[in-house]
Amino acid sequence: MTGETVIVMDFGGQYNQLVARRVRECNVYCEIYSYKTEIEKIKAMNPKGIILTGGPNSCYLPDAPSYTTELFELGIPVLGLCYGAQLMMHELGGKVETAPVREYGKIEVTVDKSSALFGNVNHKTICWMSHNDYISKEAPGFRIVAHTDDCPIAAFENAEKKLYGIQFHPEVLHTVEGKKILSNFVYSVCGCSGDWRMDSFAESQIKAIREKVGDGKVLCALSGGVDSSVAAVLLSKAVGDQLTCVFVDHGLLRKNEGDEVEAVFGPNGNYDLNFIRVNAQERFYEKLAGVSEPEKKRKIIGEEFIRVFEEEAKKIGTVDFLVQGTIYPDVVESGLGGESAVIKSHHNVGGLPDYVDFKEIIEPLRDLFKDEVRKVGLELGIPEYLVFRQPFPGPGLGIRIVGDVTAEKVKIVQEADAIYREEIENVVNKWKEEQNLADVADFDDYYSTAYRPDWMPDQYFAALTNMRSVGVMGDERTYDYAVALRAVKTVDFMTAESAPIPFNILQVVMNRIVNEVKGVNRVFYDLTSKPPGTVELE
Repeated sequence: MTGETVIVMDFGGQYNQLVARRVRECNVYCEIYSYKTEIEKIKAMNPKGIILTGGPNSCYLPDAPSYTTELFELGIPVLGLCYGAQLMMHELGGKVETAPVREYGKIEVTVDKSSALFGNVNHKTICWMSHNDYISKEAPGFRIVAHTDDCPIAAFENAEKKLYGIQFHPEVLHTVEGKKILSNFVYSVCGCSGDWRMDSFAESQIKAIREKVGDGKVLCALSGGVDSSVAAVLLSKAVGDQLTCVFVDHGLLRKNEGDEVEAVFGPNGNYDLNFIRVNAQERFYEKLAGVSEPEKKRKIIGEEFIRVFEEEAKKIGTVDFLVQGTIYPDVVESGLGGESAVIKSHHNVGGLPDYVDFKEIIEPLRDLFKDEVRKVGLELGIPEYLVFRQPFPGPGLGIRIVGDVTAEKVKIVQEADAIYREEIENVVNKWKEEQNLADVADFDDYYSTAYRPDWMPDQYFAALTNMRSVGVMGDERTYDYAVALRAVKTVDFMTAESAPIPFNILQVVMNRIVNEVKGVNRVFYDLTSKPPGTVELE
């Protein structure tokens, strides 16, 4: 996609995908590779810079992830973050050991502004620390360029060899000037020009898809969500009527969503697509009957999706390619990106069966984060109400129902979720009217508090817990379910914080749910951030 690339070498930390995203925010293309990648492959890619990520291990232990010291002799700028910094010191003659004081959370760091990393950073800046080990002695040829009260070597450099290390995490939003630091590395140290844009991504993907597909037939898994919608339009522009979009209504969608998707993409919709709707509700309910383990539910849904697509493909003749709206967080959380642990298998990634009856699966958005996908959508001319719609997981309400899935439980979640979304939308629309605001002017406006209330979540939904409890309604005893309301503020969906929705709004939502949704007598609000939780409940 570009002539200049920064490589992120993954040593197993959960923040690692954010490093790549922050680099891309600097308009520099970035890819993640495992630390097991051969040095010859790294050299062949001729990267402008290399970033070594954090990880959960102690670099001085015999079985800890490591890398050849040849990496530090290539003349390519290298930046080590947390574990990556410790590993660099350990391999080059410094000393790493268990820290006498463990640092975790927001810590004030004092930096040396003469360093290329910190020239435009405040002398004292707030950073996110997370480490049990620390660098007690720098390697020969290096100098210390940052410290904290408890961490004598919070950053170091050998400017002549273009080797740098940071003990904290500049990629997370909690590090106030983290983006500046990473920008300094890619521009001041690596000499990047910043020539990567979303418009060039869409253009290059359309060209690449045309070359790959040729005159073959393509089947697209269309859910109506942001990711699959962008993938469908991208493919439509690339191959035209060679594309058929199949929308599977698995009975796990939000209220009325099946009809809404058909209205947009169907025969009378906004796009000239070959559109097929498959109503497979009972088929999915039967497969999920009695299954409560989240990973098993995801894999069942993933396999059944593929089987439905295969059946539809046979009906329309030979189909060579299957298109999916997989995005980068799906890949990372499914344990397929670098070395990060499996958090949950996404139905279209880790949930795929071993055998798939297609020549190849095309995933044009696989390397993009959610906000990047939205930018591509706008570039492709997709209406804003689709680009900025609420994210919805492929397994649908199957993972918003804790425990086994039944048609009755699906109905409860659908109704509760519809009430929740309706009340939030009503309040936000009223606020917009009071502020005399028009529709979204551009992408940045969507995330601006000038455009929406400061408490407004980026994603919110209702889920059904597996808990039943005693209540009283109409002077009678009830023994019904509890609904959990989830709302988070996030840009990349890799980290998130609970949204501070005003209590009076939550009260209205609670009253409506317990009065209008049969089978519910309690409503909870989930305050958990990500990490340690995930956005979805399962």
